[in-house]
Amino acid sequence: MKKIINRSLLICFIIFTTSCSRSDNSDDIEYKQEMREFVIDISQYARSIQNNFIVIPQNGIELVTENGDEAGEPSQEYLSAIDGNGQEDLFFGYDNDDEPTPTESTQYLRSFLDISKSNGNTILVTNYCSTPANMDDSYSQNNDAGYISFAADQRELNNIPTYPVTIYNSNSNDILVLSDVNNFLYLINPENYTSKTNFIDAVTATNYDLLIMDIFFHDGTEFTQSDIEQLRSKDNGGNRLLICYMSIGEAEDYRYYWQSTWNTNPPDWLDEENPDWEGNYKVKYWDSKWQAIIFGNDNSYLKKIVDAGFDGVYLDIIDAFEYFE
Repeated sequence: MKKIINRSLLICFIIFTTSCSRSDNSDDIEYKQEMREFVIDISQYARSIQNNFIVIPQNGIELVTENGDEAGEPSQEYLSAIDGNGQEDLFFGYDNDDEPTPTESTQYLRSFLDISKSNGNTILVTNYCSTPANMDDSYSQNNDAGYISFAADQRELNNIPTYPVTIYNSNSNDILVLSDVNNFLYLINPENYTSKTNFIDAVTATNYDLLIMDIFFHDGTEFTQSDIEQLRSKDNGGNRLLICYMSIGEAEDYRYYWQSTWNTNPPDWLDEENPDWEGNYKVKYWDSKWQAIIFGNDNSYLKKIVDAGFDGVYLDIIDAFEYFE
């Protein structure tokens, strides 16, 4: 920042800065805390509509402590606002798919995951591995740690794995709350299914206790309440939970909320495109205009999810604070 060289400029500067929101003054932003508060606000809004609505942030696990350190005090307000944590690459896929995650990375992540678990939250782990031996190892290690896991053989999360033939910890129970879950399917990209009916038939032919999916089919149409009720049935007669994926740390140019003018005249909260995921853009997630797209009103993304009949939401790009830090 340039130095103020005279009193008039100083007065103008003070008037300007005091009229700005925190989103305009990045030096004052505590990026981890802003994300905590974002998740807490999402939770409070959803539960004001449906009091047992499930909230599960994925990655960004450092938020479970006040200072983001392994030895920090647990953030009780944040931990109370969520029902679980999702974590990718805990045992496989951290550097490369189908390769073991370095031990030090696993230990680091587990130190935070166990804080959440000890506070009563369920841990859902997605490992990216495709060889049967690694998939078996993934399920075994997570089970030993007290985590619920899914071995994804495609990072695109666009299929139902054919291995193992019998789902790990398969059961015919009715799953009513997150703590009942023994296994889950992460299938947010339905590109391999020719229709919603085809997708529904494929899922209902399985016995997964929980499904993480998108509210939108690949043609842009939404899954309806009727679709969600059909997806709730397991093949063996039990009922599963339905959790909807929603990215809150990036904007996606294929979503209903995207405006074509943003391509040439982006809003001030829209940041750089993610070089690893085309069409995904970092956002200043603490900005009220972005948050209004996500929750808090009848036109928001979260309200669509609640109205469709989902049991909860799976919040992605929680670790966006790392980009801004």
